[in-house]
Amino acid sequence: MPLDDEAVARIYHEHAVALRRFVIGATGNAATAEDVVQETILRVWRQAPVIKTSLRGYLFRTARNIMVDAQRAQARRPRESPGEDLELVPAAASRIDEMLNRVLMEEALARLSPEHRDVVVALHYRGLTTTEAALALRIPPGTVKSRAFYAVRSLKEILLEMGVDT
Repeated sequence: MPLDDEAVARIYHEHAVALRRFVIGATGNAATAEDVVQETILRVWRQAPVIKTSLRGYLFRTARNIMVDAQRAQARRPRESPGEDLELVPAAASRIDEMLNRVLMEEALARLSPEHRDVVVALHYRGLTTTEAALALRIPPGTVKSRAFYAVRSLKEILLEMGVDT
């Protein structure tokens, strides 16, 4: 059964200042101290515990437990980013855009014929020259050039079908 309002007011009046000093010493934060003191008094009011030691000792232990619980809960939550980290958001968005473009290009390349895909990969991803690509693919340099032309044209059409502006 909860304590009556007068008893709670008396407990607050007699112990709040000492509790607040204790919590500020532990946390360094006045706002947190006020919250912990209020929660401590609230728990005493709700639970109306039978205290076998001093009331002040009980209040300090309760306040300590509240701070420990809050610290544990905060450790489980993802950390909030401070305001100065907001400039990292465009970099993250850019990285996401790059990943999306890579996925779309892989899908578009998969739609090309194997011959056209091999030429595009050799020239644009492996960075080979026309002559090097011709040697690697065992086809004449002129064939590399014509396949590259038609492959790029097909890629543009495929990307447009996928809704990507080229």
